Amino acid sequence: MTVKTFETGGTQLTIMDTTLRDGEQTSGVSFGEGEKLSVARVLLEDVKVDRIEIASARVSEGEFKGTRRVMQWAAKKGLLDKVEVLGFVDDRVSLQWIADAGGKVVNLLCKGSLKHVTQQLRKSPEEHIADIRKVLKNADEMGIRVNVYLEDWSNGMRNSKEYVHFMVSNLVNEKIDRIMLPDTLGILDPDESFVFCREMIENYPTARFDFHAHNDYDLAIANVFHAIKAGIRCVHTTINGLGERAGNAPLSSVIAIATDHLKMTSNVVESELNKVSRLVESFSGIRIPTNKPLIGEFVFTQCSGIHADGDSKNNLYFNELLPERFGRIRSYALGKTSGKANIKKNLEYLGIELDPESLKKVTERIIELADEKETITIEDLPYIVSDVLDSEVVEQRVKIVNFTVTHTMGLRPVANLAIEIERKNYEEFSDGDGQYDAFVKSLRKIYKKRGKSLPKLIDYVVTIPPGGLTDALVETVITWKNSHEFKTKGLDPDQNAAAIKATIRMLNIVENEFKNGNQNR
Repeated sequence: MTVKTFETGGTQLTIMDTTLRDGEQTSGVSFGEGEKLSVARVLLEDVKVDRIEIASARVSEGEFKGTRRVMQWAAKKGLLDKVEVLGFVDDRVSLQWIADAGGKVVNLLCKGSLKHVTQQLRKSPEEHIADIRKVLKNADEMGIRVNVYLEDWSNGMRNSKEYVHFMVSNLVNEKIDRIMLPDTLGILDPDESFVFCREMIENYPTARFDFHAHNDYDLAIANVFHAIKAGIRCVHTTINGLGERAGNAPLSSVIAIATDHLKMTSNVVESELNKVSRLVESFSGIRIPTNKPLIGEFVFTQCSGIHADGDSKNNLYFNELLPERFGRIRSYALGKTSGKANIKKNLEYLGIELDPESLKKVTERIIELADEKETITIEDLPYIVSDVLDSEVVEQRVKIVNFTVTHTMGLRPVANLAIEIERKNYEEFSDGDGQYDAFVKSLRKIYKKRGKSLPKLIDYVVTIPPGGLTDALVETVITWKNSHEFKTKGLDPDQNAAAIKATIRMLNIVENEFKNGNQNR
């Protein structure tokens, strides 16, 4: 049987992003007032999603303050109609909460399955519709626009389809902007997503439907794909796939499949997706898996030497997902599968030329280090070259003379630092929120005296081998950013010492850039 799909090529896809509402239902995630505002601003002004859902009514005083702050900003920018809040069928209570916060749009949570309405609300379908109509009347009087969620719609379509049609047929002629179809428990497969969405669209051609996927079976993106093919033209997303349980459909993946596979257009600015992903990662505390499509750290990194070789020969291993589209760059990993092609690519990036025999020696050393499970970054490469070839590719302009870091219970940690920079000695001390923080503050004081600033620390990852040995080596990898982003690594049994070693390596990179007048590598 051939199933007809709606034409998608050239069609506009609308995005409602619910990172600040459904995404905040991720276990352990809570956005502060300033964080909500920052994410809302980036989503609407930079990424340019069409709508955002930022809160649930009645949750907490903190939620109210954060919502009000976003609404005040949106009002000044003329964006209030793009900012939505989840509300409940509770007469005027949710509506008043939203109105007091300055909101103009409610996403009304109604029941989309007979089981939910009879067992959770303990009401008949007719009673539920009557309650909804009260809210709709109140919203109209208060000047609040209404969208409707049919909670548990996917189970409703499976097990109580008559009820779903009863609900939609009663709502379709009401003053409702959009009817939103959530796969609340993430139960659907792609075929069901297509058939159920198509059934809604064909039976209610005047209604505007949204599709809201959850990822419990890792099918959220596949289900979105098939919902769009069925005729859905607005889908819900979150940044980095945050959300209840296994999360929601990630914005970045939705845009990629819609653009490349379905040939649709949208208002989303692809080059801003990486920025908003990192922002939400920072605020949420939920790390992005390194292999997550489009936004993971390693997804534009070629590991195999044969791939690097092919890229040098007319980009044989490129696809449509060019990293530049998403504010990223392509890189070539250094490890045991790298081969000479990967290493040569990285050396070219650093401006280092080696003869074939030297390149072979460096390759062998990198493979040896990788076999020992050491992390190797591009910033390590000059040091490896220096070690293997006994040459000063990176001059050691900064050396630690001495340092002490102390932490006494009840007192702030303190660091004393003596350091040599370009054969000149400096000493400084500082307190801090931790021992390493105190060390860095001492260091920044020294550089301030020299009229120079240090890169910003943007990530700090500590890896300790499993097994519980207290004398195990600690690997600390720190990500820095000045005019470019780079990483340095330190290895030591003491975590603070490992971090300090990584920092000294950073200083030597920066000092060599100062010396060479090249801070835009």
